[in-house]
Amino acid sequence: MRTTLLSLAALVAAGALAGWYVTAPDPLLAARIDGLTGDAARGAPLFIQAGCASCHLAPGAEEGDDGPVMSGGMAFETEFGTLYAPNISTSSQGVGDWSDAEIVNAVVRGVAPWGGHYYPALPYTSYENAELQDIADIVAHMRTLPGSDVASLPHDMSFPFNIRRSLGGWKMLYADRGWVLEDPASPEVERGRYLVEALFHCGQCHTPRTALGGMDRGSWLQGAENPNGDGRIPGIAAGQTGWSDADLAAYLKTGLTPDFDSAGGHMAIVIRNLSTLPDEDIQAIVSYLRAVPAPEG
Repeated sequence: MRTTLLSLAALVAAGALAGWYVTAPDPLLAARIDGLTGDAARGAPLFIQAGCASCHLAPGAEEGDDGPVMSGGMAFETEFGTLYAPNISTSSQGVGDWSDAEIVNAVVRGVAPWGGHYYPALPYTSYENAELQDIADIVAHMRTLPGSDVASLPHDMSFPFNIRRSLGGWKMLYADRGWVLEDPASPEVERGRYLVEALFHCGQCHTPRTALGGMDRGSWLQGAENPNGDGRIPGIAAGQTGWSDADLAAYLKTGLTPDFDSAGGHMAIVIRNLSTLPDEDIQAIVSYLRAVPAPEG
């Protein structure tokens, strides 16, 4: 009996150790980041396209002459708990003391400088497909923005989702998955894929979630329940809007629908970011959305 209990304890310990090992954060290899130099001027429009201020600007705040103050505080209500956008300004309360490599790892791998996992409210499962040079340029632009000493709010997550180490297992299921549309039919569609799947991370809102909160890539861009329980986010895959290419392009540029309605809520902020794109990028997004398979039925 004693031998059996010792053997069982050894198996449990081995399993726990293996679980601890496989759920460890997986940052980028240093060789992929070393020597990467960001360009702040090039990063300014990329910063807008990635929607950084859309989440990290303090609620109710407006951009000043020196740029947005990224003090955070926006709440994201989910069935797992409430997350708050942190301060990512240039102060020590934000990311001012972080290296560029640490910020890049946070953005594309969801790994904190102290070695923990970030919750996927930070859409690193989309940003991981972005070019590292683009992310480095965004970081360079962030360095030019004003700082804020406002402390980041603690997340309010229910058990067991407040155990960050478990996110290592979540990442094994939902991170590092590559492109959804694997074979774009043209350079235009490929450009649209980059904007939709990576920088603008459209799938984070327009794709339904699994029971564990990962994007259901099998129903890509087919619409989803609003995480805060207020209505439904529409599908934007091929055939779901019923709009012409020109109508869809006009909506992405202006927020105005063919029915003379306008985008509201968080989508209004996304439209503001989209409106900074050149017309050829808007058309690339339209071409990409037409290439995404429509839902059956």
